[in-house]
Amino acid sequence: MNEAKAILKNLDIAPRKVRLVANLIRGLAVNEALAQLEMSSLRSTGPIKKLVYSAIANAKNAHLDESKLYVKTIYVDKGIMLKRYLPRAQGRATPLQKKRSHITLVLGEKEQKQRFVLHRHGAKPKTAVKPKEEKVGKVKQSEVKEKAEAKPREEKGAKTTRRVFRRKAI
Repeated sequence: MNEAKAILKNLDIAPRKVRLVANLIRGLAVNEALAQLEMSSLRSTGPIKKLVYSAIANAKNAHLDESKLYVKTIYVDKGIMLKRYLPRAQGRATPLQKKRSHITLVLGEKEQKQRFVLHRHGAKPKTAVKPKEEKVGKVKQSEVKEKAEAKPREEKGAKTTRRVFRRKAI
């Protein structure tokens, strides 16, 4: 179980505002997540940054390698809602809902998985992934015929130039 967990309860920011920042760092490596949080100007980045540092400290106590850590899961739940009232005109009162959030962050340790390719003589580890190259030079004769048939033939004497946008007619 290569995980480290940190929980923040009753953050005084609405969950939908905290989820904007949580979605930024989900799945990123810890260093990249901290860089994203550093560049964001939203109010909830500060508490989430502290939460990431807390989870890193928990990972060190669990003897996990800090260089392999990434944000495995982060989710934001609704916390306790404080109900208040705002005085309005003519003795009326408008209800206010002060929403709070619970944030749960789980850091995982990325494992280098070795990919295997099946050969005639058994499975062998794959050394490098080669990208597929597109064929550029040669075109099949059937494709050329299809393109030629798709274009309608123009009669002799008809204009073959393409009309270009002009502001004033000539």
